[in-house]
Amino acid sequence: MSEIIIGIDLGTTNSEVAIVENGTVTVIADGEGRKMLPSFVGIGENGEILVGEPARNQYVLYPERTIKSIKRHMGEDSHVVMAGKHFSPQEISAVILKQLKAVAEGYANKPVHKAVITVPAYFSDAQRQATREAGEIAGLEVVRIINEPTAAALAYEARHEGRKRILVYDLGGGTFDVSVVSIEDGVVEVLSSHGNNKLGGDDFDAKIVQHIVSHIHEQHGIDIGESRQVMARVNRAAESAKRTLSDQPFARIDEEYLIEKEGTPVHLSMELSRYEYEAMIAEYVDETLEAVHIALSGANLTASDIDEILLVGGSTRTPVVGERLFEKFGIEPLRNIDPDLCVAMGAGIQAGMIAGESVSAVLVDVTPYTYGTNAIGDIGDGDFYPFKYVPIIRKNSPLPVSKTEAFYTAVDGQEAVEVKVFQGEDEDALNNIEIGEFLVKGLRNVPAGNVITIKLELDLNGILHVSAREKETGLEKSITINNAIGRFQDGKMDEAKARVSALFGQAAGHPMETQADSEADGHHAQVKARALIEKAQTLLEKASDEDREDMIDFIEQIKDGLAGKDFDAVEAATNRLADILYYLDA
Repeated sequence: MSEIIIGIDLGTTNSEVAIVENGTVTVIADGEGRKMLPSFVGIGENGEILVGEPARNQYVLYPERTIKSIKRHMGEDSHVVMAGKHFSPQEISAVILKQLKAVAEGYANKPVHKAVITVPAYFSDAQRQATREAGEIAGLEVVRIINEPTAAALAYEARHEGRKRILVYDLGGGTFDVSVVSIEDGVVEVLSSHGNNKLGGDDFDAKIVQHIVSHIHEQHGIDIGESRQVMARVNRAAESAKRTLSDQPFARIDEEYLIEKEGTPVHLSMELSRYEYEAMIAEYVDETLEAVHIALSGANLTASDIDEILLVGGSTRTPVVGERLFEKFGIEPLRNIDPDLCVAMGAGIQAGMIAGESVSAVLVDVTPYTYGTNAIGDIGDGDFYPFKYVPIIRKNSPLPVSKTEAFYTAVDGQEAVEVKVFQGEDEDALNNIEIGEFLVKGLRNVPAGNVITIKLELDLNGILHVSAREKETGLEKSITINNAIGRFQDGKMDEAKARVSALFGQAAGHPMETQADSEADGHHAQVKARALIEKAQTLLEKASDEDREDMIDFIEQIKDGLAGKDFDAVEAATNRLADILYYLDA
C-alpha cells in the first residue's frame, strides 16, 4: 500500500484536511463530526494548547490568550503575542496543521507524514515559504504547495469533461484572489491571477463591528473599543450576523450585559438588514470586480470567453457577490461544490495523485432547478408587472438548502398576500412551472411596505417547505411540496443521491475517534472546567445574590461531573456558568 498523503486547506477562518481512498476524496471530520476546524489557537489558563473550537470559545473570554486569522501574517517578519508569549506566524499555523494531522491519523488509524498544502494564488514567495516551514514544524513533509483556485478547479474538473475556461472567484476569511483557469483533457492550467492578501470576510465583519460600535456610542455615549473582551464578543456577534444575512434578509444582534455605564448594565439589541450590510461592503465587492477585470486582461480574454464561474470561500455566500458576477458575465456562478470545502477536496485530489491513487469523480447532491415566487417589478418593458420572477433557491445549490427573502405589501391596509411558488429560470414567473400556492390572511392594517418574509427549505429528499411570515407579528402560513425535485427530472438526481449515500456509508465504516482522542477530550474538559471554576470563585463577590446562587450550583454540578467522569454534564454546566461570567467580567 502506498504511503498516505493528505491534502490541507490552511484557511484564515477555517481549515480542513482531506484524503483520497479508493479513488474518492473525503474531507475528514473530527471526533465530533466537524469537517471544518476553526483557525483559532489559544493557551488555557494552565498553559494547555487549545486548537479549533475550544480556542474560538475561549476567544470571547480571553482574547489576549487567543490568536485568530494568523494566515494574514504569514510571510511577515513579525510575532504575535498569546498569553504574554511571542510566537511566529509559522508556529501558530503549525499548531493548526498538527491538529489536522492528528485528525487524519485518527481517521486512517496510521501515522501521516506527508501533505499537500494550499495557498492563495496571490501569495508571495515569502508567504509560500512560511507555509512550508509551518508544515515542517508540524512534522509534515510538504510534498507540494498548490494554489487554492487550482485546487478548487481540480475538485471541479473531477466531475467534468471537455475544454472549459472558468473563472475561480476565491473570497475567504482573510484573502481574496481571482484566477482564470483552463481545463482540458485532465490538465488544469491557471492562465492569470489577481487578488489582495488583506481582503476577505474579516473585513466584512469589521464593517459590522464599526456599525455596532457606532450604535452603542449613539445610544449610550460609550466607547466600547477600549475593552478587548467586549470587542471579542462584538466580533463574534458580527460574524454570526454576517452568516445569517447570507440566507436571511434581517439579522438580530443581541448581547446582554455587554458593558456597564455608571453601574448600570448596557445591553446590545439591534437589527441589521441585508440591504444595510451589503451597502457597507460595497466598496470591497467593487474591488474584487476590479481584480476580475485585471485577471481577464492578463489572460487576454473578455467576460464572454468565460464558460463558468466557480465560487470558492465562505464569504462568497454573501448574495451580492453572486448577483454582481451575474451582472458582469450573464451566467450564474456554480453552486454545486461547497465553497468552504472545495479547496480541501482539490488538495486531497492532488495529494492522491502524487501518492499514485486513481481519483474518480467527486459527487455532490444538488438541486437542478431554481425555485422562487413572484412580485411586482419591471421585466424590461418599463412597466410594472405583477409576475416578475424572484429566485430564492437557485439551481445547483447543494442540499439541504434554506433561503429567505423579504417582500413588501403593495397597497395600504393590505390584509392578505397570495404566495405562489414556481420552478424555472424565466424572468416572467408565468413562463415557469407553478408548483404550489397558499394565502396568508389577517395582516396588520398598516400602510404599504409591511414586511413579509418568504422562506424556502429544500431537503435531501426533494421535499420543499415554504412559509410566509409577517415580520412584525409573526403571523405565519406554510405548505409542504413533496418531490419538488423528483417530479421535474429524469432520474439523475436519484443516482447522485445513491452515490453520495454510498460515500457516507463508506466513511462511516472508519473509526472517527480513537481512544487517545477520547482521553484528550476528557482531559481538556477537566482543564477547562477547573479554570472556569477558579475564575468564577474570584467573581462571586461581584455577583448578585441570584447569580451567586446559580454560580455555586453550577460549580457543584461541574465538580460532581468531574468526579463521575460525566463529561457531557460537565460541558453543560461549564457552558451555563460561562454565560453568567460573560457580563460579570466585562
